[in-house]
Amino acid sequence: MARQVGVMETENIEAIITRIEHKSRKIESLLKQLKPVEALKTALEGSPPKTRDERCKSANWIVVHRALMAIKDVDGMFSSLDPEYYDILMKYLYRGLSTGDRSTCDQCLRIHEKLTERAGLGCILRCLADTVNTV
Repeated sequence: MARQVGVMETENIEAIITRIEHKSRKIESLLKQLKPVEALKTALEGSPPKTRDERCKSANWIVVHRALMAIKDVDGMFSSLDPEYYDILMKYLYRGLSTGDRSTCDQCLRIHEKLTERAGLGCILRCLADTVNTV
């Protein structure tokens, strides 16, 4: 039975990786069309927070990072970004800050400031308190 569960988890992980690869291609297409906010929405949709597999989390972070770094007009982004994305975006901002990469941290801090103004401190608290759904 344990072997069967392991096989099922591997199949699920492979399916998640395949979805992330598809999402990555869609995001690249949106960025080529100069639609960075749409690319960010696509990157945040269907994020696999419930998986504990680091390959899935890393693959999805790469996709989200690509979209985050393409955002030039942070105020304009929030005029188009629905509040349903705020909490997951905050989680990815903290992941970006944890990288220590200067350009990534600068971008994450710019977005974090505006997101906190929009969503309030509750968004930060929900992000930090949620230890089950990690990115």
